[in-house]
Amino acid sequence: MRLTKFTDYSLRVLLYAATLKPKQLTTIEETSNLYGISRAHLKKVVLGLIHEGFLEGVRGRSGGFRLAMPAHEINLGQLLRKTEPDFALAECFLPDNACRVTKGCRLPIVLNLALSNFLKTFDDFTLADVALAPRYFGLPEQESYPQRGPNLSDSL
Repeated sequence: MRLTKFTDYSLRVLLYAATLKPKQLTTIEETSNLYGISRAHLKKVVLGLIHEGFLEGVRGRSGGFRLAMPAHEINLGQLLRKTEPDFALAECFLPDNACRVTKGCRLPIVLNLALSNFLKTFDDFTLADVALAPRYFGLPEQESYPQRGPNLSDSL
């Protein structure tokens, strides 16, 4: 299974925003420079995350964006469901499926089970569970960054 670039970039934006102090803003330009992602593409990602309620946008000269809720409230499974256009793992999942054996094929059963387990794994984690310490972004340490949640051990 492979996530789209949109979801990958969404995760990166949220990971960075999670390291900031509460109410601290970042900008598309700052995040674009950090990750080496084009501003135009990142703008679409940030606007999508604002639209879905994961980010809060602040307009104006000193504007930018920040998490719309604490990192421990952002479920990764829900994020994937909002940012992935579909989960068509094979042609048989598509509306214009032209496979000649679809009616008798049992492969979709296995693929659906795999997809269900994939999403269930993400459902078990929040942004706080995967958040990085600010030092990974060249930021000073702070007490308020979201500590790794109890669901993810360092042994993984």
